Amino acid sequence: MVIITIVLTLVGLGAGYAGNLFLTNKKLGSAKADVEKEQAKAQKEADKLLAKARNEAADIAEQARKDEQTRRKELKDLENRIINREEILDKKLDELDKRTEKLRVSETEVEGLKNEIRDIRTKQQEKLEKVAKLSKSDAADKLMQMTERDIKNDLTGLINKLQNEARETAEEQAALIITTAMERMSSEVTAERTITSVKLEDEEMKGRIIGKEGRNIQALQRATGVDIMVDDTPGYIVLSSFDPVRREVARQALELLLKDGRVHPGRIEEVVEKAQKNVEKDVLRAGEDAAREVGIIGIPKEILHLLGELRFRTSYGQNVLKHSTEMAHIAGMIAEEVGANVKTAKYAALVHDIGKALTHKMEGKHHHISGEMLRKYGAPEEIALAAEQHHDDVEATTVEALIVRTVDAISAARPGARNISAENFGERMRELENVANGFPGIEKSYAISAGREIRVFVRPQQVDDLTAIKLARDIATKIESSMQYPGTIKINVIRETRAIEFAK
Repeated sequence: MVIITIVLTLVGLGAGYAGNLFLTNKKLGSAKADVEKEQAKAQKEADKLLAKARNEAADIAEQARKDEQTRRKELKDLENRIINREEILDKKLDELDKRTEKLRVSETEVEGLKNEIRDIRTKQQEKLEKVAKLSKSDAADKLMQMTERDIKNDLTGLINKLQNEARETAEEQAALIITTAMERMSSEVTAERTITSVKLEDEEMKGRIIGKEGRNIQALQRATGVDIMVDDTPGYIVLSSFDPVRREVARQALELLLKDGRVHPGRIEEVVEKAQKNVEKDVLRAGEDAAREVGIIGIPKEILHLLGELRFRTSYGQNVLKHSTEMAHIAGMIAEEVGANVKTAKYAALVHDIGKALTHKMEGKHHHISGEMLRKYGAPEEIALAAEQHHDDVEATTVEALIVRTVDAISAARPGARNISAENFGERMRELENVANGFPGIEKSYAISAGREIRVFVRPQQVDDLTAIKLARDIATKIESSMQYPGTIKINVIRETRAIEFAK
């Protein structure tokens, strides 16, 4: 049984193997047939694509050949046109050469004719001189003498008539021109004061401004040279000084302190320094604005700075910068009416008083200083002359100088323009400071309290305590001998030393 089983198993395995082999061969045959079909199909597709590519390549080659033929034809046509143009240009050049030659011949002939005419004229002139027994110059002189003798009386009468008419109408014409210019010019009538008010948002700030034992207000007055009155007007702090620049510095410094809230001597010095820089910027901006307002460009920066300083200067209570811009407008109108140089008249009128910005630093009259500064900083000479000659002590040599002199009188003489008493007060305050500044060792001095006190700061390295006492007496003696004033004047000499070091 075992043997039979084994035999049957072997027979089964053989039959299975044979069956599998048959099936495998059948599948292989079928796959091979499929592969051959796919290959045949792919071959047909490849043949079609190849034929299509050959046809397209032939078409492209044919099109390229046609394009090449077209380009060759175009190039041939262009070459023919160029050859034709060259031939035409050659013909034109030949014609120009022929014309040039003809012109040259004609010029020679014309020059020959001119020479012949000159010879004929010379011969005729010689014959006339022989006949008249006079040379050409003598004949011309004799003719002029005869003509002058004939019309001299007529010219004299005409000149006298015109002069008389000019005298009769000059005053009327001048008044008409000035009146017309004044009617066209409208400006404010203002008088500058010697005080400035700063509004307080909080009454408690008064205590901070005054400080312990008055330290803060004293430091502020010492740094600015302005008299500060805190309790006179409720809700306001009043700044009093004859110098508008100091008042402006003090006003800006005080507003910065009120806004910041920190008020102590060290902070006050910082704020005053910052305010001084801001005022310097305002000065330059004011000069540029004034020049722009009157339409003058190209003014040097140094002159604009001096012009801007006039914003803080007054002449008999009249703001000098407003006075100058008003003059420039009127000068332009008058110059246009009389036929003078409008730009020169306006420029000179605008800068004629820049010397007033330096009268406290330089000796001399302000109009002489104006001319000197204008020449120094490169202004045209006609501008410097017109500014220098706007007062009667210098003779006016140009029409523009006369115009500036006229409009200066017009602007200053109108009602309410000037305040004589305010100007006299300011002049007395400046004289007080100049007296103190004339002594050696003085760093700066301020006239305050309407001229009742002069506060003098000395350099501690040059003036000791005993010298400071003597200096106060000397200043008082000089004021008594050289000035007239009501009441008494307090001389306050301050000597202060500081030791500063930095921890690093």
